[in-house]
This record gives sequence, C-alpha cells and structure tokens, in this order.
Amino acid sequence: MCGVGTQKVFEDDRVIVWHLDLAPGQHGEQHTHKLDYVVRVICGSTLEVFGPNTELLYNVELEAGAAVAFQIDGDQIVSTGYPAVPATHSVNNVGSGTFREVLVEFKN
Repeated sequence: MCGVGTQKVFEDDRVIVWHLDLAPGQHGEQHTHKLDYVVRVICGSTLEVFGPNTELLYNVELEAGAAVAFQIDGDQIVSTGYPAVPATHSVNNVGSGTFREVLVEFKN
C-alpha cells in the first residue's frame, strides 16, 4: 500500500496534505483511506474507480475547480453527490489530460 496521494507535501498535528498527479492512462496504486478528507481538483479528468479486489466500480468525472469533502463510514467513503466507494481502492485516469488534485486529510 502507498499513501493516498503521489506526494506528501505537509504534515502537522492536525492535517496531512497530499498532491495526486495521474497522467492519461496512468493507474494509481491501491491505497486505503483512514481519515476524513477534502480534495481540491486542480486539473480535471475522468477516472475509473476500482474496488479492493480490482473490480471496476464506476467512472467519475472530476472537473477543475471542484472541492469535495469525504467522510469515512466503516469501510466506505461517503460524500454528497458521489456514490460510496470502499476505503481501499485505486483509480485509473481514462481522460485525455493529466489529473491533479490536492488532498487534505484531517487527523482526529
């Protein structure tokens, strides 16, 4: 397992900040979210979301400028406007451009 982004850029006693960059066709490593978090999409794209057994769950279009809050609920991640996803998952960028986001995890 890796972290929830491609690069950890900051951590203190309250938050962890990650960058996530996925080139077109790039499949991110499977990872597990354990903390509630917010994402800010810098460069949008279409992502395939895969479950813990590498099964394709759905595609999601994330647009540049979007900001979304996610909460951990047992072994699921929930958010208004998006289907629940297993806390352990991976994504594949099937869009034509690089996907970039900043993800902020909130420590308890």
